[in-house]
Amino acid sequence: MAQVEKRGGLLRKSSASKKPLKEKVVLMYDEIFMTEDPSKCSPRFWEELFLMKVNLEYLEGKLESLDGEELMKIKDNINCLFQHCIQALGEEHPIRVVNALQTLCALIRGVHQKNKSTSGFDIINMLIGFDKAELCMKNLMESLDSLLCAEGSESLKSLCLKLLLCLVTVTDNISQNTILEYVMINSIFEAILQILSHPPSRREHGYDAVVLLALLVNYRKYEVSGPLNGELLSFYNLLKQYKDKEEEHQSGFFSALTNMVGSMFIADAHEKISVQTNEAILLALYEAVHLNRNFITVLAQSHPEMGLVTTPVSPAPTTPATPLGTTPPSSDGEPTTSFVFLINMTFQEHRPLFLKYTLIPFSLYFYQDQYANAFLHDDNMNFRVNLHRMPMRHRKKAADKNLPCRPLVCAVLDLMVEFIVTHMMKEFPMDLYVRCIQVVHKLLCYQKKCRVRLHYTWRELWSALINLLKFLMSNETVLLAKHNIFTLALMIVNLFNMFITYGDTFLPTPSSYDELYYEIIRMHQSFDNLYSMVLRLSTNAGQWKEAASKVTHALVNIRAIINHFNPKIESYAAVNHISQLSEEQVLEVVRANYDTLTLKLQDGLDQYERYSEQHKEAAFFKELVRSISTNVRRNLAFHTLSQEVLLKEFSTIS
Repeated sequence: MAQVEKRGGLLRKSSASKKPLKEKVVLMYDEIFMTEDPSKCSPRFWEELFLMKVNLEYLEGKLESLDGEELMKIKDNINCLFQHCIQALGEEHPIRVVNALQTLCALIRGVHQKNKSTSGFDIINMLIGFDKAELCMKNLMESLDSLLCAEGSESLKSLCLKLLLCLVTVTDNISQNTILEYVMINSIFEAILQILSHPPSRREHGYDAVVLLALLVNYRKYEVSGPLNGELLSFYNLLKQYKDKEEEHQSGFFSALTNMVGSMFIADAHEKISVQTNEAILLALYEAVHLNRNFITVLAQSHPEMGLVTTPVSPAPTTPATPLGTTPPSSDGEPTTSFVFLINMTFQEHRPLFLKYTLIPFSLYFYQDQYANAFLHDDNMNFRVNLHRMPMRHRKKAADKNLPCRPLVCAVLDLMVEFIVTHMMKEFPMDLYVRCIQVVHKLLCYQKKCRVRLHYTWRELWSALINLLKFLMSNETVLLAKHNIFTLALMIVNLFNMFITYGDTFLPTPSSYDELYYEIIRMHQSFDNLYSMVLRLSTNAGQWKEAASKVTHALVNIRAIINHFNPKIESYAAVNHISQLSEEQVLEVVRANYDTLTLKLQDGLDQYERYSEQHKEAAFFKELVRSISTNVRRNLAFHTLSQEVLLKEFSTIS
């Protein structure tokens, strides 16, 4: 009996120490990680492998567990696996295709983890082998192109895009990713554009497709000897020349991107997605604006997929303004466009990256291109824009009812004013303020040049600019430790000089010009304080001497206005025994004394430095693309690739 018990104990012990059986695909992976060719003993090894459900976690973990020397010993087997994956993509059996795509994703990610500190050439050699790289990548890209263009599984297309994103983001700096040379040589751009131009495919794959395009466009972007003389140049030309074949249905690439931007903002409003999730879409929007000057017109088109009303409102001569077209009103009853949506959402995102992103396109073609400016200022293209305004204690919430119908440029100016008054903070966003003032300046230059008399409440802009000057002066010591605030002060003063010198060419009425002078006189103390500050610093031999001197000279006409009218206003008040004059009384004095005012002609007020990405923004974009690449790779690393969904989709196919 004791023997039986002992024997039973041994049986139990033996059962407990027995290792769990490995699934067949894992055993096959283990064979690949041996130095011998696994197909020597099993001729059907590769054929059977791609019928097995992929174990992504095990395959990636196995690659990551090996050191560099161990990985080099099995390089031939990895090359062989990579090549057989590509061959499997041409198989008719969809299960093989799915498993091959997933295996390629795991291989690329796993090998990358072991080559973080080395160049892309090492990754190519480890994955493919230098001698076979060109042919293998050609076959891979052709297979992916066929799968993306075929009328097949949407899940399969999604996996193809995931694989392409793996390829593109294998290094943080995509310009150092030599694998992309092969992607560019064997172009898949038209396949991606086809996905974006087809609404059902766009809904399924739009985000990945646009992210992929945004990254590819930035590959070696600033290198003269880069691939711009090859396939990438073709893509640039394609973006520049692309025409929507079904424009009436808004099914083209640019409308697709606009839809995505709008949908992205809607998602942000409801789901609070982080800016890292959307920065690639904003980059794509920027590139679209950068590469195609006509893109702004697409931003004003109707996009029913987003549920947006995008028809312009054109005021009729004898009837109240009504929406044109047959598009039904939105939920709040206000017509809008994707461009308006972009404007409105800008300040619902109170983050410097997001703000800089929206202001960069504003500084580009939107405001220095004649065509774009003509569109923005077109009095026949009017819209109601319910601008989001931050809640602030010192101002009442504006009424949203009875919004006026105005050209889109008015909404842009409103946006700039809103930025000015809402971002005077301790962490002062100096670069954004500079860009904001540049936007206003470019718009004024266009209006002056074309004599566009925009019916806009300019007083709100003047007041905002003066308050910004007051903020700079109040925080002089703190701000000067970080920024050259005199650059910004000079830009603000020169905006006033633009109004003073050329206001008669673009202000809507003579009374608008009177109001400008009234505002300068009313706020004369702020200009006096600014003059005292810059005079103090310009007479000292400090680092700010030259910058402060420029502001001193720029203030000459503003000071002339103040010194000319103030004594006359005081005299008028004394003669009429009035302690405090009303606005109309001050304006009466101003109108009566224009003739005796002497101003100096200032040159160059309507000139500006044109936007140059390579010289001014290259560092920003390089860092941004690096951030996008890192985030995409991180998201892919934790992405399950919907393996169960894919296999279920094909389980009925024999």
